Amino acid sequence: MNTLDPKQFGLNSRTSLLEKKNTIAIVVDRKSRIIMKDGKRIVDQAYKIKKTKSKSVVLLTSAPVCSKTKTFLLENDISIESLV
Repeated sequence: MNTLDPKQFGLNSRTSLLEKKNTIAIVVDRKSRIIMKDGKRIVDQAYKIKKTKSKSVVLLTSAPVCSKTKTFLLENDISIESLV
């Protein structure tokens, strides 16, 4: 996996991005739950990434994800994978 510079996608410099073969992963490494507010931000980031590169976007996280947020992300074609 290669790390990517978030600035090339117009994202905040604190955003962690990893590139696999056909996917780009947004990495969220924290202990607190991912709620809908975070989900909306992740969808906005994924939109900017897809606009620049036509690759699928994955959320890599070590935190639990709210069930409502999980459904919201899956509806927007963002799969969720465990970081651990």
